[in-house]
Amino acid sequence: MDKTILITGASSGLGRACAERLAGAGHRVYAASRRAAPVAACTAVAMDVDDEASVTAAVARIRASEPRIDVLINCAGFGIAGAIEDTATDEAKAQFETNFFGATRVVRSVLPQMRAQGGGLILNVSSLVNQLPVPFQGYYCASKAALHAYTEALRYEVAPLGIRVAAIEPGNFATGFTGARRRASGWTEASVYAERCAASIAWMEEDERKGLPPARFAERVHEIVMHPHPKLRHLAIAPVERVALLLRALLPSRAYEWIFSRVSKAA
Repeated sequence: MDKTILITGASSGLGRACAERLAGAGHRVYAASRRAAPVAACTAVAMDVDDEASVTAAVARIRASEPRIDVLINCAGFGIAGAIEDTATDEAKAQFETNFFGATRVVRSVLPQMRAQGGGLILNVSSLVNQLPVPFQGYYCASKAALHAYTEALRYEVAPLGIRVAAIEPGNFATGFTGARRRASGWTEASVYAERCAASIAWMEEDERKGLPPARFAERVHEIVMHPHPKLRHLAIAPVERVALLLRALLPSRAYEWIFSRVSKAA
């Protein structure tokens, strides 16, 4: 059956890829972004996930047009790079405002409709860094870890209402996310972390540019959307990232940290 699907962060990157894939499969897709950017075969919706009133108004517009909201995919987010010590508190708060609280705002807005219709799916886009944190992106990692914990708690709460909740953790994908990454204000030449931070972020961005195509992620999301009973955690990662997960699980913590600190240029 075709579904009514709301996707946040749908103007670019993984969100846009998901919108295009799901619309191409015949679903009614509402592609939400701050400026209501057009996406082929989708209905563009203006929504700033950082703003409660904007989220409420956007969801109300969808509910006025559709009898159901079957699926919410929370994909809005951004990254900030820099040492934790060099990241100002307001910058860290902005990271959480979008990546964590933005998702929770949209969830609260769609839950009444999903409860009334007796079901639905909420899919939150976390990240592999939830399990494998990386240096010099500490607040990004923390925001995604918080989102995953929230997702699991929500899953327990709404399961008796027929609402399914899951998280998908992408690894590196070749998208505009890399170029849009923000830089912490304290990351200057005077920072004691400057040289190692630059080397580590360069390593990360090279891997991102060589990452998987966004269409692979979108296909994985489509599989989850169509599954009657999706599990909590879904991975969308490359083979080398699966090896990293395996090493993290098998090696003593000191051995893993020694290896990863050198691979990531943090040492």
